[in-house]
Amino acid sequence: METESLPIACLLTAPELQERRRTVLQKFRSAVTEVKELEAGYSYSLPADGEWLAELANLVDLERQCCPFHRFNIIVEPAGRPIVLEITGPAGTKEFLEATFNQIHP
Repeated sequence: METESLPIACLLTAPELQERRRTVLQKFRSAVTEVKELEAGYSYSLPADGEWLAELANLVDLERQCCPFHRFNIIVEPAGRPIVLEITGPAGTKEFLEATFNQIHP
């Protein structure tokens, strides 16, 4: 699917999914240790443990349902370095992330 032609908007309509997303995003925001601006989005560093790998898979699954224009990369490095989630996409993605994900941005 070509993300360039998708609208930059959340598509979630079911109240249960909206609540689940809100809960998962709150947990995500509380665990983020660093936010870096990328050319087409942001990267978010999280603790280097298996629990966060599972949580990120859950978050990516939810975000794919509501925001199909996002591209996701999960980076797992050796030696206990943080897990990094990169979220990028077409023009407008950064602004969308600033309004939805980046309440944790310092």
